[in-house]
Amino acid sequence: MSAVSIHMPAASRAKPFVLAAMCLAVLMAQVDTSVVNLAAKSIGADFHSGTATLQWVIDAYNLLYASLLMTAGALGDLYGRRRVFVFGVGVFTCGSLLCGLSPNEILLIGGRGVTGIGAALMLPTSLSILAVTYPEQKQRSHAIALWASCNGLAFAIGPTLGGWIVEAIGWRAIFLMIVPVSATALVLALKFVTESANPEGRHLDLRGQLLAIAALAGITFAAIEGAHLGLTAWLVLVAGAIGVAATLGFLLVERRLASGLMPFALFRHVGLPASMAVASLMTFGMYSMFFLMALYFQNLRGSSVFLTGFELLPMSLTFFLVSQSAGKLSVRFGRSGVMSAGMACMGIGLLLLVQISPQTSLAAIEAAFLLIGAGLGLNTGPVVDAAVASVPPARSGTASGLVNTARMVGATLGVAILGAIYAAFAEGHGDAGMIHGMRWAFAIGAGGELIGAAIAWFAVGQRKNLRD
Repeated sequence: MSAVSIHMPAASRAKPFVLAAMCLAVLMAQVDTSVVNLAAKSIGADFHSGTATLQWVIDAYNLLYASLLMTAGALGDLYGRRRVFVFGVGVFTCGSLLCGLSPNEILLIGGRGVTGIGAALMLPTSLSILAVTYPEQKQRSHAIALWASCNGLAFAIGPTLGGWIVEAIGWRAIFLMIVPVSATALVLALKFVTESANPEGRHLDLRGQLLAIAALAGITFAAIEGAHLGLTAWLVLVAGAIGVAATLGFLLVERRLASGLMPFALFRHVGLPASMAVASLMTFGMYSMFFLMALYFQNLRGSSVFLTGFELLPMSLTFFLVSQSAGKLSVRFGRSGVMSAGMACMGIGLLLLVQISPQTSLAAIEAAFLLIGAGLGLNTGPVVDAAVASVPPARSGTASGLVNTARMVGATLGVAILGAIYAAFAEGHGDAGMIHGMRWAFAIGAGGELIGAAIAWFAVGQRKNLRD
């Protein structure tokens, strides 16, 4: 491959291939997430693991992903978005191989952390690459909508294909199947993506990065282990104290830096912090719901992994189909209205699940899933577009990193906190305890979604759009 072909400009003929590479990146990251939720019971049976270990299998990915997203966005702006994207694809592939070949739960959790690092490098740079490739607002909204729709496609492919693979081959194969997909994304990126960067004299904020990791890790550990060790256990108290102290330290450090991980100057435009809040609340309820409903179908209704995938499919398909139109809807009706409607749909869907029991009809559950899927489809693309559109083009990588960080912080804390609430009721209390824990988790998650709907309606629409 010649240097010319590697660095060819992203002209009109290259744009579809650039979009394909970026869509494959999000497809990899989300298939990995959805399949792991579905395979949790099989992994637990293989390693004789409890709920806490399964939460760590999921949150090791979420924690590293959330912690590094802001740095990854800045790395792309500083050293080249294409370069960081390609490296992220390679790291993600290595992490997937480690997961698939892990002989014990410790290495599996470690492999999940490595894939989280790779995803953190891929996702924000993929968005900023799209922002550079499609500078015109309508084309950019359409491209980001297609990128976001791959989240829905992943949730459709993951449970169905992944469920069949888990039953026919084993849970390890769900990680190994990522390798050919990542190889395709790598080739497309090397051939069609042009390099771009906006260093502007900026530098890496290592102190802020370490504090961010310590903050999220401490809070996550306290939430997950608090349900098992007890909230007053010294290890839980120390972890919680470290998390709170690191959070305060992070905010103090970032306030003094002009080009840190979280540039406070960008927050003068209300669209960015509002979009971050909506993104965080969206995943807070959704990720924990997906984790708990997979356990519900398999543990309380006796569904196989394959059948569980089909029972979750209506939500995934609705997400995918609705997200196809989210870009056009946001152009016509405004991002704030579409985002608010999406969050409200998710909140109502979770409220319908509050009354769940082993005898609840499948039709009632699927009705809730349809609402949640529609809400995800309406919100996922516009919330990212709103954040990126709220800052100058040179800071697109930073903005995409911030909104995706907020999204994954919500996911990490949702699985940790709502999963811990579930575990506190479930462990040692049989089916009744599991149901009681799920109801509390869904009720709190629904409250978060409805608060997000209000923020989207009243705050996002007040932004000054610097790109349009």
